Amino acid sequence: MTDAHRRFLQVLMSNGITEGSEARKLHQHCCETDKVYYAHDKLDDFISTINSHLQPLFMQIRKGISEDDGRAHYAVVNLAETEVTKMASDYTELELELFRKTMDLIILSENGFASSTDILNLADQLKTKKMKKKEAEQVLKVFVEDKWLSEKNGEYTLHTRCIIEMEQYILSNYQDVARKCNICHSLTIQDSSERFYESPWFQSQVCESCGIVMHLPCVKKYFRGQTEPRCPKCNEFWSCDIPGVSRMASPTHQGSTLGPR
Repeated sequence: MTDAHRRFLQVLMSNGITEGSEARKLHQHCCETDKVYYAHDKLDDFISTINSHLQPLFMQIRKGISEDDGRAHYAVVNLAETEVTKMASDYTELELELFRKTMDLIILSENGFASSTDILNLADQLKTKKMKKKEAEQVLKVFVEDKWLSEKNGEYTLHTRCIIEMEQYILSNYQDVARKCNICHSLTIQDSSERFYESPWFQSQVCESCGIVMHLPCVKKYFRGQTEPRCPKCNEFWSCDIPGVSRMASPTHQGSTLGPR
């Protein structure tokens, strides 16, 4: 592993999470700064080299897809830690309890969001000890600044960093609602009634025939230019409405599984 790889890793760890275009710029900068061979299409190979050295340390640079806009993001994940120990050095046990309860609200909600009011109402219900609402407001602000949560108009959802770093925890603890996208293999979330979140962070579609799940950005990219889209797994007609895709309707498959829950 060269100094360019080390520099790239240090910046990635400092950032917490890095958007794909920024990671590509960083790749070029590190290679040129440390006079290492650079090829614009070799970022994945570059990261693989770093990951081979991180493996004995139970760490990995992991790629995830933002369900908001379909863009790739990169984050350094500690594979040996639980969700508590991942954040324990930065937050108190009381703050971690608030975060876990906030995750519950978001993941088990009807739209992939939790309102600030609902989260603040948890402050005096914590088992560790009660938290004042002003204190809880400040903690939420820090969670957003540290890119564990995203906030929009007083509504909170999981940030892409959280989805990447907490993926295994979410898959293990929310087995009824958490699955992986068949295309990008990143986390997607649904409820037990098979109706998918309409929030852009959790927007997905499901194949009516075999049940695979795909993020909406992955659906749009995979089916682009196809007039009769078919499931990538079972090859049955994809009956969900695909924004931006004009296709012929199937007489045996109509309707959409994407919509308000």
